[in-house]
Amino acid sequence: MKKITGEILKQTSHPEGRREFLKYVALGAVGLSLPSFSAEPDQQSKKKTKVRTREEKLKQISSNSYAVNQLFKRRTSGQMPERPETRQLKEKYGEITLLDFPEFTKKIYPGVNTMDLWSSLFGDFTDDSMFTRIERNNQVRPGEFDPSSASGKRWLDQLVSKMVSAGVMAVHISNNAPRNLADLNEELRKEGIRVGKIWLDAAKQISAKSMRVNTGGPQIIPASVIEGGYPRNNEIVPYLKNAIESFKELADYGGKVGVKVTIENHWGLAADPVNIIIILNEVNSPWCEASPDFCNWEHEYMLYNGLDILVPRATTMIHAKRWTRFPDVDIAKCVSILNKYGYKGWISLEYEAGGNPVEGTLKLMNDVVDALV
Repeated sequence: MKKITGEILKQTSHPEGRREFLKYVALGAVGLSLPSFSAEPDQQSKKKTKVRTREEKLKQISSNSYAVNQLFKRRTSGQMPERPETRQLKEKYGEITLLDFPEFTKKIYPGVNTMDLWSSLFGDFTDDSMFTRIERNNQVRPGEFDPSSASGKRWLDQLVSKMVSAGVMAVHISNNAPRNLADLNEELRKEGIRVGKIWLDAAKQISAKSMRVNTGGPQIIPASVIEGGYPRNNEIVPYLKNAIESFKELADYGGKVGVKVTIENHWGLAADPVNIIIILNEVNSPWCEASPDFCNWEHEYMLYNGLDILVPRATTMIHAKRWTRFPDVDIAKCVSILNKYGYKGWISLEYEAGGNPVEGTLKLMNDVVDALV
């Protein structure tokens, strides 16, 4: 194995070589081994019941850039001054950019070698050429990272180099950039699909395995009305129809570039896990699946029941979360649902429960690892 690793590392001065290295890391990241058809049935059974070591479980864990986004360098023009607690965090851990995050992951979360990257942290904020332009009220300002720009592509190659150096890879992009995929305005919907495709190209460039895309739709799902003596919800149907069409197109494109499109319980239509299942069933593609979050629910009865609905439709990414909205979430119970379905994809540590986010993430990591089988 050392010899193989050395040969791959020799090639990492070239972008293709760097991507080959990341693919190599990915094979061992989660223990995603192919079934051994030559093994006897009793040997297969023993493999299933084997208790994993902490080191093996940590290979299933991903750092989450959103959880520690307070540490990241941001644009300063027109913004409010940093909060005192943010300044204190940066004094303790240092101010970072996404190019620093692979090394940060390696240092802060020992044993973790994969990352879940939030789209809003991509790019060099000192170079406006890699961002979209927003024109409003006769003013022009930088918008979101544009992965199709020449400077943006060069920045992505820089990120790949940093990942190779640290031995840490990006497996998932939690993306907020593609919008309006369920919108009734066809022009807005098509623009959302276009943005989704260029981000899928970016995901391929950094060798990510999956990318979350938000469904969009009404912020609050429309309610049924009594029609003909029985409840009927005509209003939601066209939104679902458009979401299905959008995700079909993105899943087809994802299949071409080798990146899965995932749907998280993340507002819009996806606030209801049943709507996610509807979209997945109608799209009917191995390149479109769920990426459930422990806590992104509208009420406490969805906490574990919603997760139970979505975990069987997830293979690449799940967000383990502590959040101020559900401070008493039972992490062990959530992980037991993952265990029940034999989930072996990555688990991202999205801590949002206040206080020190680094310490909170480390506590969340330990609780998840302790509960995994």
